[in-house]
Amino acid sequence: MSESFPEIREAVRRLCADFPGEYWQKLDREREYPTEFVQALTQAGFLSVLIPEEYGGSGLGLGAATAVLEEIHRSGCNGGACHAQMYTMGTVLKYGSEEQKQNYLPKVASGELRLQAFGVTEPTAGTDTTRIRTFARRDGDDYVVNGQKIWISRAEHSDLMVLLCRTTPREECKKPSDGMSVLLVDMRDAVGNGLTIRPIRTMLNHATTELFFDDLRVPASNLVGQEGQGFKYILSGMNAERILIAAECIGDGRFFIDKATAYANDRSVFGRPIGENQGIQFPIARAYVQLSAAAEMVDKAARLFDEGHLGGTEANMAKMLASEASWYAADMCIQTHGGFGFAEEYDVERKFRETRLYQVAPISTNLILSHVATHQLGLPKSF
Repeated sequence: MSESFPEIREAVRRLCADFPGEYWQKLDREREYPTEFVQALTQAGFLSVLIPEEYGGSGLGLGAATAVLEEIHRSGCNGGACHAQMYTMGTVLKYGSEEQKQNYLPKVASGELRLQAFGVTEPTAGTDTTRIRTFARRDGDDYVVNGQKIWISRAEHSDLMVLLCRTTPREECKKPSDGMSVLLVDMRDAVGNGLTIRPIRTMLNHATTELFFDDLRVPASNLVGQEGQGFKYILSGMNAERILIAAECIGDGRFFIDKATAYANDRSVFGRPIGENQGIQFPIARAYVQLSAAAEMVDKAARLFDEGHLGGTEANMAKMLASEASWYAADMCIQTHGGFGFAEEYDVERKFRETRLYQVAPISTNLILSHVATHQLGLPKSF
């Protein structure tokens, strides 16, 4: 199959070759952040591909960004440590003031600042974003923030956070999605001054956390766009997130297919390569077929996004198809390797755990199906 952005892909492969499985295995055992890997990506300009040239980035589209993340994951690395830097800045780029863009985007592009944290999800709201309770009360030249967020990844490794909070109680709004605003929080000032970060240990090394806000003061000048319009500001960022993560799933799937194919050709049992057995080769072939179809959907979603279409349905479908294709490929790869699939040194079990996340995050499969049912098929809402 022909590849888009071949020069970018080859450059990413060369960079990832410096971070082999042993590097990720050590990080996984010690639950450490891949600082050197993120620095290398930043210095190479891969995390700033979506930032316009006038602010120090490459000025490329989402299609280029998907190529970067797909190759990172196909190489056995993990873009989850830094992929948010690609899409969180979109809220500032599209809706921020020129002063905010000039202040932050060039520093994000250069790596002087990290914009990795996206503060949306809350324990009592889950994916029902309109029911978030974190509240920002205007007090003179500041907003005073109180509340709680959960599953906020990379908060400990980010200088800035795009925070969605309520500025008007839900019951006082005409629509549930009204009354939410976006604040750009400087984490360097906030931690210890009203913001507490609590790490959450999970089945994979994803640096996710819970955040507690206790009278955190954020300058009113850090309001992105207009007060009360924040929900629509984050929608395009969410669509970009889903497309980019779908690309990571395509990369994961290709990693598993590459691994399984090589192992099936090399491993001999009963005097012949196990790849001669249809019980081995057919699941690998099916994984390839499913992943190829999902990749087409991801490309379509990225193209629509770059053309200026909101593309919410396409972004959701791309994420669902890609995550399911990568999960099938992961299970197939474990089965192909047999007992060796559970051995740390093969990297299969690590990637198996990592790709499972995307059945749940950043949006669950059931919510995607609900979106398609109501928005495309005209079926009544089930909630």
